[in-house]
Amino acid sequence: MERQPDPTRSALIVIDMINTYDHEDAELLVPSVGEVVPVLAELIGRAREADAPVIYVNDNFGLWRSHHGELLDAALSRPHADLIEPIRPDDQSLFVLKARHSVFFETPLSYLLWSLGVGHVVLTGQVTEQCVLYSALDAHIRHLGVTVPKDAVASIHPHLASAALEMMERNMGARIITAKETDFAPGASGG
Repeated sequence: MERQPDPTRSALIVIDMINTYDHEDAELLVPSVGEVVPVLAELIGRAREADAPVIYVNDNFGLWRSHHGELLDAALSRPHADLIEPIRPDDQSLFVLKARHSVFFETPLSYLLWSLGVGHVVLTGQVTEQCVLYSALDAHIRHLGVTVPKDAVASIHPHLASAALEMMERNMGARIITAKETDFAPGASGG
């Protein structure tokens, strides 16, 4: 018998927050990340308390021989370690490396969510108008419920982030709410 994901079981997806911030547009991104980190840290804590899976999906910085510990060490050794420390993965966190914008593109995330019985994802992290948007579309076409806490996603260009949030809500049926409104209790569907 094929296992069916539970549409009320949520996972928190933390996108690209393990970051060295030594890339193009970093100077535009860092202030937004600074606003998001405390909100995201609280949201991660609430997900952990509710026993919801916390899954970090991160670019690999082009270091295909690296594992997540090396990526974390690299990010923590850079000038913006203060943006990583409050949200660092714990021993229970899951970690998936990605190569492109979407958390689903050629990664095992779909299978991981299925194996955990997850039918709903709460997308957080960076960048709203890029990786979060593309991940929301890929979640939608996989028939997963999507919630995006608008205060737990960072952007480079605020006007594009606003448009991306509107597109996620209108075109993908995503729930656009605040982190405080996000609920990981069984049956809550992420918000």
